[in-house]
This record gives sequence, structure tokens and C-alpha cells, in this order.
Amino acid sequence: MKVDGNNLRPGNIISHKGKVWRVVKTQHVKPGKGGAFLQCELSELRDGTKLHERFRASESVERVRLEERAFQFLYRSGLDDAAEYTFMDKVSYEQLLVAVSLIGEDESRFLEEGMDVTLGMSEGEVLTVALPETVEVEVEMADAVVKGQTQSGSFKPAILSNGVRVMVPPYVEAGMRIVIRIEDLRFIERIKQ
Repeated sequence: MKVDGNNLRPGNIISHKGKVWRVVKTQHVKPGKGGAFLQCELSELRDGTKLHERFRASESVERVRLEERAFQFLYRSGLDDAAEYTFMDKVSYEQLLVAVSLIGEDESRFLEEGMDVTLGMSEGEVLTVALPETVEVEVEMADAVVKGQTQSGSFKPAILSNGVRVMVPPYVEAGMRIVIRIEDLRFIERIKQ
């Protein structure tokens, strides 16, 4: 499906220069001379390379529609860069292997066995892996509260059971389970036990 170059939004998947890209950031620019354009930061879905591209309103871009299917994460195999993740289709029970580079090292730390994810596919090839927006994790270590800190606006550093560092409110202590938004590692709430 063709779309105007200035109608791209972050998260759109496009075909450009023979590759499939995700639009990461956009900015409308109107220079003093010449016509307006849309400055885009693109990320190639297969190898993660970045590209900064300008699209004018008169240009059209091929937008790619991905088939999204529900999968369940089963396990990780291999080491570091050669690691692969095995996912199972929740309807057909078919299993697929996905490279760690497609998920990203940061997000992959939140994958847990049995977690439901959404795989975006085009022509049978997995191009995107979408984790849930939030995840429950245990706090492994939390700094002590600094005297004079109030609960309303201050945060302290904490390390989660998966090794990720986040900022949490002063009342959060080691051993508590909390909800974190994966996208920006923001504390949402503590789990009542």
C-alpha cells in the first residue's frame, strides 16, 4: 500500500531501497528555502542498521502490512550473538526460531518462559517481536532511602532479578514484585501480596 512520504509515523513498517524498515522517529521540517519534508530515522528490521532519510510530500512510500500472530515464548538456546529464541504458535503449535538480534538484547532480558508475545510476519519471515507492554519482575536489590526523601516525588535505583537497573519509589525493597513498563523501564506499581 502506497502512502505519502509526509504521512509516515513512528512504528510504521515500510519498504525502501529494497529493504524493510521500521520508522523510529519523525520530524517535519520547513526550511527557509525549498519545500517542506519529513526527516525520518529508520531501523532495518533484519540487521538493525540505521538510516536517516528525507521524504517530501510528493514522494510515495510502500507501507508493509505485517501479519501479526500470537505466540508463546518457550526457551532460549545458544550463547550471546548466536542465541536463538524458540516460540510456539498458540493455534497451530508450530515452533519458530528467532535470532536475538531481532528482539534486542535489552528487551530479551524480560522474556520469561510461557510469556505471550506477538510476532509480525511477512511472507513467512518473522520481522518483529512485540513483548507485552508491562511485565512483573522481582526486585533483587534496592538502595536504602536517603534521609529527607519524601514518597511523593523521589525515586531510588534498584536492580531487578534479570539484572536490569530501574528507578523505583522509596517504599520498594528487595524481594518485592513490581510492574515495569518495558519500553522505558518505568515503574508502574508494586504487586500486593
